[in-house]
Amino acid sequence: MLKKAYDWSGSWTGTIVIVLSIIFFLAQAFVIPSGSMKNSLLIGDMLFVKKFAYGVPTPTIPWIELKVLPDFNGNGHLIEGERPKRGDIVVFRYPGNDKIHYVKRCVATGGDLVALLDKHLLLRPKEGDAYIKKHYPMKNRIWIANELWIKDPYKLEHPGIHTDPAVTKGNTPYTQLFDMMPIQIPEDEFFMMGDNRDHSNDSRFWGTVPYKNIVGKPWFLYFSWDKNKKIRWDRVFRTVKSLEQDIKDIDTTTHEKGIY
Repeated sequence: MLKKAYDWSGSWTGTIVIVLSIIFFLAQAFVIPSGSMKNSLLIGDMLFVKKFAYGVPTPTIPWIELKVLPDFNGNGHLIEGERPKRGDIVVFRYPGNDKIHYVKRCVATGGDLVALLDKHLLLRPKEGDAYIKKHYPMKNRIWIANELWIKDPYKLEHPGIHTDPAVTKGNTPYTQLFDMMPIQIPEDEFFMMGDNRDHSNDSRFWGTVPYKNIVGKPWFLYFSWDKNKKIRWDRVFRTVKSLEQDIKDIDTTTHEKGIY
């Protein structure tokens, strides 16, 4: 029996079935094509995405994006799972064209209020004031219309998040980069933003992402090279968390030297 299974797995049919099963249910390779997640993820980073992080998406053949099973549950997932959490980097299908994959950071979930003020992200979690006072330091809290909000809630934990001082109201038509009136996130939907805040096409422009579009989360980088095809060995076989720690270490060293 074991010999038959081994022989089958070594056949073309067995190999194809095994590879597709991995892609359908476990992991899929993606390449970062743009700088919208810089400095957390860079152009040329190649990563495996953990497809079971938020349930198992309805299986689709990559490259041709052909669904091999119907959406039985009506939520884009063969097996329903956890939802993205605030601060997670998430791979999802672009709501405007579900054949295109995007990678962004989830900054708000269903029931939350989110806004922008002069490039600063403002978040009011659905849990309310008590939650904010328990989980966020005083310096990140701000009162707006008698409600407690969090200002820039993710920058400390995720130091790759940044804005571009060269982008000003006088040289860009995209007012969404600077100010946005408060909006409430629909249930089971998510507000996504790139870490490279002034160079990211994200929920500020096209709205929230429903759970049915969620694919997974970055697992680890298996390869990385720059625009000159020079291999970035220091990023190979690294997790996003460990890469973010590198940024924190650099920031700490810089401040210790008095460089600002």
